[in-house]
Amino acid sequence: MRALIVQRNENLGGVWQRHLERLEVDVTLVQRAARALNLISREIFDVIVLDLMPAEGSALAVADLVRFRQPRANIVFVTDTTFFSDGSIFNYAANARAFVKTATPPQDLAAIVHHYGTTALDHAARRNPV
Repeated sequence: MRALIVQRNENLGGVWQRHLERLEVDVTLVQRAARALNLISREIFDVIVLDLMPAEGSALAVADLVRFRQPRANIVFVTDTTFFSDGSIFNYAANARAFVKTATPPQDLAAIVHHYGTTALDHAARRNPV
């Protein structure tokens, strides 16, 4: 499974990365939306952990590109703000699967990400049996 973490706080993103790597997930960590957009255009990810407020750029632009370029990839949004606290993020990002607080315990976030990354892999396998 491949995961992309877009998190403005490199230390926090690193904690999440280590928890996911313990679950044998191949993780790429970036802080800026522009870097995420570049990677999404070149590499395939099963799941993206997307900070609603990346260091620079727009999380919704990243989500739009994911939907266009990698429609089977699932997005787990994280935030430390009240934006979209009403759940409306699911109206704006069709492949949003979860919306959690940045303060979610890292092992819980890793379990959520692993679940949605595995789900993406399972769906692809069912559609394209070898």
